[in-house]
Amino acid sequence: VQLQASGGGLVQAGGSLRLSCAASGRPGGTWAMGWFRQAPGKERQFVAHISWNGLNTYYADSVKGRFTISRENAGNTIYLQMNSLKPEDTAVYYCAAQVYNSANYAWTNSYDYWGQGTLVTVSS
Repeated sequence: VQLQASGGGLVQAGGSLRLSCAASGRPGGTWAMGWFRQAPGKERQFVAHISWNGLNTYYADSVKGRFTISRENAGNTIYLQMNSLKPEDTAVYYCAAQVYNSANYAWTNSYDYWGQGTLVTVSS
């Protein structure tokens, strides 16, 4: 399984970006997926999660009300719409998929596959 994240870039505080993540390489089934981020010198942290059918979403408190996770109706492509960006949102953003695991969505070790990351830089 390969996950390809894209959409990062440089944006001013208050601006918006939309990240995409497309999964490929394993036919059949839809998976729960999530977004994490890692700032320099910090641990990777949970950002958002969406269930396999898109009916349930979960967010870190720090992004609730500003970020929205969504997915295509079919397949394993997800998005992260990020609005009202702040300098503290600066990080490498990773998408991940729960193919075999169904443990706590906020734990990094609950995900079986990871994308390569896309850098988001928010200037003040």
